[in-house]
Amino acid sequence: MRQNYKFATSIFLVFTSMIFAQTAFAQSLYEMPQGVESRVASGENPTGEKGKGGQVNGGRKGAATVPVKAGESRVLAEATNTSGMVRRIWMTFPDRTPEQLRSYKIEMYWDGAARPAVSAPVGDFFGIGLGQRVQFESAFFSDPEGRSFNCSIPMPFKAGMKIVMVNESKTDLGELFYDVDYTLGDKHAANMLYFHAHYRRENPTTIQKDYEILPRVEGRGRYLGTNIGVIVNTKEYFNTWWGEGEVKMYLDGDRDLPTIAGTGTEDYIGTAWGQGKFANLYQGSPVADEKTMRWCFYRYHVADPIYFYRDARITMQQIGYLAPHSREDIVKNNRTLYRAGPGLVPMDTSKDGKFERSDDWSSCVYFYLDKPTNNLPPIDSVEKRTAGL
Repeated sequence: MRQNYKFATSIFLVFTSMIFAQTAFAQSLYEMPQGVESRVASGENPTGEKGKGGQVNGGRKGAATVPVKAGESRVLAEATNTSGMVRRIWMTFPDRTPEQLRSYKIEMYWDGAARPAVSAPVGDFFGIGLGQRVQFESAFFSDPEGRSFNCSIPMPFKAGMKIVMVNESKTDLGELFYDVDYTLGDKHAANMLYFHAHYRRENPTTIQKDYEILPRVEGRGRYLGTNIGVIVNTKEYFNTWWGEGEVKMYLDGDRDLPTIAGTGTEDYIGTAWGQGKFANLYQGSPVADEKTMRWCFYRYHVADPIYFYRDARITMQQIGYLAPHSREDIVKNNRTLYRAGPGLVPMDTSKDGKFERSDDWSSCVYFYLDKPTNNLPPIDSVEKRTAGL
């Protein structure tokens, strides 16, 4: 009886919290904030100014796109001397090949900072890595038909913002369609955090060294999550399973051991026993190609926030699994595998087991921080970003 009472109470609390959240969201739809103004920056109104949109060709769709020549940058949206919130970003362009998606870079600056809080290839920033485009929807990003880019992460600022598109490719981008939807005059609480995003790639990763999804970042903030791309080293490991590694979250002074430790790569994104193609609100794997041995997957911490007060570092182990169906090529080619664990100890490839490995990993991580800049290294060169795609 007591257990039934506890279960019923827990269910009641869950439904109560859901109803409260839904009510708060609905209430925000019909309550009018004081002094907040709506703006959209686009080709038809690049500055987002009041009463300045649609001036070209008598307002008859005269500037639906803007060019970004090779080697040039274009400011997509900018606000100065005002608070506000970037609420939605949408864009598309004709050339969506993997090389171009890694060569176009998006940067975001808050409150007049000289260094960007966001610096990432356009493709990776919008939720899927490896220069891939597929239909998907998540809590933060979507691509309704595999040919556009949408982001709905709230990005507050206190004194200004600037969003820039950089063309680091060797060809001109003739037509960039885009909207940056934002509000001005938002009143933010004293504990407001700034949005950040950081891209990185290791090709290949170092055996027995965990891949850093988020290198150690200093400050107070919240880890939102990440999208990751993996290109399996088939020359070395053939079609063996690559995703036994556990996520590790080192928070607030953790060094040797993390506070949070997962149980496996596919476990981290909410699936199990391998990783097929799926896309949910908070976790997904929109690309799961066993022919090319490429995966793109994401995990967002909305219902389960990851807060930190001093610093944070998020990693994923590089561990695979040798199973009967993938053993033949390993044995036939006399590959030496090292069992998962301390030291480099050769494993018996006639038996199943976990082993250390090295593949091509890349990621875009999203987080909030209590300052408009971070201490993370600058983005890789375009040559490193596009190699091998």
